[in-house]
Amino acid sequence: MNEEVKSAAKAPEGAQPPPTEKRELVLVPQQHVMKVAPSAEKATPARRRWLRLALVLAVVIGGAGGGLYWWLHLQPQLPPGIAFGNGRIEAQEIDIDTKFPGRIAEILADAGDMVKAGQVVARMDTRDLSASLKKSQASVSQAQQAIKEANANVVQQKSLLLLAQQEFDRASVLLQRGAQTKEVVDQRQQALDAANAALKAAQDRVAESQHAMEASTHDVELNEVNIADNTLVAPTEGRIQYRIANIGEVLPSGGKVFTMLDISYVYMDVYLPTNAAGKVKIGSDARIVLDAIPKLAIPAKVSFVATQAQFTPKTVETQSERDTLMFRIRAKIDPDRLRVHAEKVRSGLPGVTYLLLDATTAWPARLQGSATP
Repeated sequence: MNEEVKSAAKAPEGAQPPPTEKRELVLVPQQHVMKVAPSAEKATPARRRWLRLALVLAVVIGGAGGGLYWWLHLQPQLPPGIAFGNGRIEAQEIDIDTKFPGRIAEILADAGDMVKAGQVVARMDTRDLSASLKKSQASVSQAQQAIKEANANVVQQKSLLLLAQQEFDRASVLLQRGAQTKEVVDQRQQALDAANAALKAAQDRVAESQHAMEASTHDVELNEVNIADNTLVAPTEGRIQYRIANIGEVLPSGGKVFTMLDISYVYMDVYLPTNAAGKVKIGSDARIVLDAIPKLAIPAKVSFVATQAQFTPKTVETQSERDTLMFRIRAKIDPDRLRVHAEKVRSGLPGVTYLLLDATTAWPARLQGSATP
C-alpha cells in the first residue's frame, strides 16, 4: 500500500489515477467459547457424591421395606389367642458372701465353673476361731471335772448327814431313859441341821457345775458354727458367674467373693399392652424362642403378672392412655428341664416369649415344644 501511494505521488500531472478495486468487507462470525467457572467444575464431584449417597439410601430403604413386607406377609402368622413379647433370658443371681470379716485363705472355684449344692468354693482364715474353739473345749473339760468333784462332795455330805441323824436318834433315846442330857440332844439336832444344809449346798454346786459345762458346750458349738460359716459353699446348683475376690484379700462382714447363677430359676420378662396382659393367667403355658436357637421352642409357665403398669403415669384417665399401658409378664422354665440341660443354660440371650391367652387355642407346629425335658 505504501508503494501504491509512492507511485501515485510520482505520477505525472494531468494523468488520470488508476482505478481502485472495490473490495467487499466480509464479517467473519466469531465462535463463542463458554468457559466453565472453577466453582462449577468443583461442584460436579460433589454432585456425584450426593447421587451415590442417595442411591445407597434408596437401596437401604428398599431393603428395609422388603424385610418388613417379608416379616408381615411371609412369616407364619400366630393364631388368635397367642401374644408375644421380646426380652432376654435371665437366671437368678446369688451372691456368695462372707459372714465374718477375715482373710481369704483358699479359692476352690472360678468363673464359669459348674458347682453342686453344698460344694466348697472358698475358705477363710479361721486361726483365731480355732483358738477360741480350743479354749471352749478346755472349759468344757474343766466343767466336767467340777461336776465330778461336786458329785463326790454330795456323797460325802450324805454320809455326814447319816451320821448326824444316827447320833441324834441315839441321844434322843438316851434322853428318854434319863441317861443323856437335854444339852447333848440339842447339839445333835444342830449337827443334823448343818449336815442337811451342807448336803443341799453340795447338790446346788453340782447343778452349778452342770450349767457351767452347758455354757462351755454352747461356746464350743458356736465356734464350730463360726468356723463352718467361714467355709463358703454353693447354696444351690448353678454356675459361677463372677469371681470378685482373690486369695489373701481381707474382706469385711458381708464381703462378696462370688456371684453365681441359679440354673433352677431361669425366666424371661416381657411387656404386654393392657388388652393382652389382662388375659394372661398365672400358670398358663408359654414358649420361649431364643434368637440363637430359633427352631427350638422351650416350654415355660407364667409365674408372675405385674399388678401395676410400667412406663406410664400413676393415674390414667383417657382410653388412649389406657391403651399404652404395658404390664410385665414373667415366663419361667421348668426347673427339672433346666437340671437336665444345666450345661446349656445361658443368661442374657435375647429372644421372644409367646403366651397362651386362651386355653382352647392350640400351639402352632413350630411352637409345640418337647413334652419331655
